[in-house]
Amino acid sequence: MHPRVLEVTERLIARSHDTRQRYLQLIRGAASDGPMRGKLQCANFAHGVAACGPEDKNTLRMMNAANVAIVSSYNDMLSAHQPYEHFPNQIKQALRDIGSVGQFAGGVPAMCDGVTQGEPGMELGIASREVIAMSTAVALSHNMFDAALMLGICDKIVPGLMMGALRFGHLPILFIPGGPMVSGISNKQKADVRQRYAEGKATREELLDSEMKSYHGPGTCTFYGTANTNQLLMEVMGLHLPGASFVNPYTPLRDALTVEASHQITRMTMQSGNFMPLGEIVDERSLVNSIVALHATGGSTNHTLHMPAIAQAAGIQLTWQDMADLSEVVPTLTHVYPNGKADINHFQAAGGMSFLIRELLEAGLLHEDVNTVVGRGLSRYTREPFLEDGKLVWREGPIESLDEDILRPVARPFSPEGGLRVMEGNLGRGVMKVSAVALEHQIVEAPAKVFQDQQDLADAFKAGELECDFVAVMRFQGPRSNGMPELHKMTPFLGVLQDRGFKVALVTDGRMSGASGKIPAAIHVCPEAFDGGPLALLRDGDIVRVDGVKGTLQVLVEPAELAAREPAVGQLDNSVGTGRELFNFMRMAFSSAEKGASAFTSSLETLK
Repeated sequence: MHPRVLEVTERLIARSHDTRQRYLQLIRGAASDGPMRGKLQCANFAHGVAACGPEDKNTLRMMNAANVAIVSSYNDMLSAHQPYEHFPNQIKQALRDIGSVGQFAGGVPAMCDGVTQGEPGMELGIASREVIAMSTAVALSHNMFDAALMLGICDKIVPGLMMGALRFGHLPILFIPGGPMVSGISNKQKADVRQRYAEGKATREELLDSEMKSYHGPGTCTFYGTANTNQLLMEVMGLHLPGASFVNPYTPLRDALTVEASHQITRMTMQSGNFMPLGEIVDERSLVNSIVALHATGGSTNHTLHMPAIAQAAGIQLTWQDMADLSEVVPTLTHVYPNGKADINHFQAAGGMSFLIRELLEAGLLHEDVNTVVGRGLSRYTREPFLEDGKLVWREGPIESLDEDILRPVARPFSPEGGLRVMEGNLGRGVMKVSAVALEHQIVEAPAKVFQDQQDLADAFKAGELECDFVAVMRFQGPRSNGMPELHKMTPFLGVLQDRGFKVALVTDGRMSGASGKIPAAIHVCPEAFDGGPLALLRDGDIVRVDGVKGTLQVLVEPAELAAREPAVGQLDNSVGTGRELFNFMRMAFSSAEKGASAFTSSLETLK
């Protein structure tokens, strides 16, 4: 093992000792009770099976059969979730074929940041993750189940499902992905049209035509944003079947993997004799593996929020510093948009997960000795699935990349390090994803232009007020202020200005997510402006230095002058409308971005 990976793992284990032990005591105590439905009173059990057919009712009366909960994020408005419409019936029949039962235990909401981008509904994004976690807990609360299958794929859905499921960590749980949509026009073409539209050089009709050729069918968006990062991390953590992440929807292989996942979950139950609950899979080693894979692929910065929150749900105290220390030694092995021109289907064709995991294992960057849903050892994930005469089989994956412009071995990385920086200075702490930012753009020292709304920046661009070097400061966008929406409405404007030769950067207490691109952006800055963080003290014209090489974030103002300033006050009209008023209580409970921007932090810390 690489010494840095061991060092981070060992300190994570030491830091988390008390909370992790309390968590394990909790789930092991719950597991020791055996099948819960066998202890229900007769009336309770009758309610739980009332809607089942006669065959399933009889099966559930026998405690040696498995009852599998299905928790789904299905809706048919969002492309990634639409394929899940058919999964429950496939799963139920697959389980019935082997003498087990599947019950649809509950649905969870699934919103799309792509649809709500720049709209008030975006302010519900992080809150939706907490609602999904709670919805998952409600679905599993009936004590009817021996195991569960999670159907979720996109931005907040997988983290929310994980957070909720981990509180039922005594159950075997397996995640079933839906797969990416087939490739449309290239991501470079899409980005070019967006920038031309921002400059007034493309019509709205041209823009809409371009977007609809990019997002054109069922499945996840094909760029390497939060949704596809979720899938990659779930597989590296051993929570998918090997090679399941990036198989397209509505294909025979996708269907075969769904059936096999249904069978595999029954092999993990207490009745099977191979009991493997979720809480024994998600541990310090598997979390370190997920962060290594995040860095090796230049994955979504949203996971600097989600992974600490997921870890905490398992009694583990993961920090940004842990993530940054790993980033220093993990090479970048993929170039998938926005870090390159390829999409996730091209990554899959070039060698995909099996090649990536093999390379990282052989370099000593991943822990091999971990639990997974298919047994002990991550080396099982160097195989990939195929159909032979209609039967699902796994073969060893490629030992060489088929396209080194997309996927490379550790011996020839795109960069010797991962793409994450912890940014720290007198403006607070944040993170920067540098994997897509050219080295010459990673350091910007320029006057600040302070905004509190994305539209204000767009208006300033259109008025010609941004034709200069500057650092855009977008404040009062943190979790407690307005729910921490993504801020991609600014990206085309800042990209145009950078292309015109200006030195530009972004500093914000908000999010930019997995679509963070070529602009140096210090994001998730905390303390946030709403809580009186230093961003609230900035004024137009202050010289701000954003140094993505050294990881520093500073305003070049004398400390006494800065301390004497009156903090700015955020807008007060962002908590009403589009249902936002229903989430006021949750925003007030949110932790800092560094602690996962979670409403559950204080309650989970009671495990200490």
